[in-house]
Amino acid sequence: MGMAKIKIDKDLFNKVKTYAEMSGYSSPEEFIRHCLEKEIGKIEEAESEEEIKKKLKGLGYIS
Repeated sequence: MGMAKIKIDKDLFNKVKTYAEMSGYSSPEEFIRHCLEKEIGKIEEAESEEEIKKKLKGLGYIS
């Protein structure tokens, strides 16, 4: 499996690092992966494109 890198600002990364440690994750990367998988899972439950847009709007990803 290939890996991709993303950039996030330092303040957000410091929060991720803190919460990852508090939550017992082995690394910030593991914590981020879990969060992304959880959010994507919510979106994938949608049965139509319109429902996906509604969910993304509800999560604040689109306006």
